[in-house]
Amino acid sequence: QVHLVESGGGLVQPGGSLRLSCAASGTISSITLMNWYRQAPGKEREWVASISRTGGTNYAVSVTGRFTIARNNDENTMYLQMNSLKPEDTAVYYCNAYIRTLIRRNYWGQGTQVTVSS
Repeated sequence: QVHLVESGGGLVQPGGSLRLSCAASGTISSITLMNWYRQAPGKEREWVASISRTGGTNYAVSVTGRFTIARNNDENTMYLQMNSLKPEDTAVYYCNAYIRTLIRRNYWGQGTQVTVSS
């Protein structure tokens, strides 16, 4: 059984920073593409950033220049450093990954709340 667990969410003032973590556990052969998504109240879930196993990254326009995605392949972890946070960044942030055990499947974490408010 594979699990993805996010941590690091919380309440932060506009302009502040947070660092989210995502840890994968279970019988894992390899993890390829890893993603962060977010879902704000009343809105659809949206893609935020992606990182390949070799470290290639992509970002949504709304977070480019403010957020940085990273991963540690040895520890099966992924991070999202969020700087210059804005109230519109308020959302539940989800970890997503393509993980190979016996077969390659897509997994989601349970989400962590990020609230940007003064």
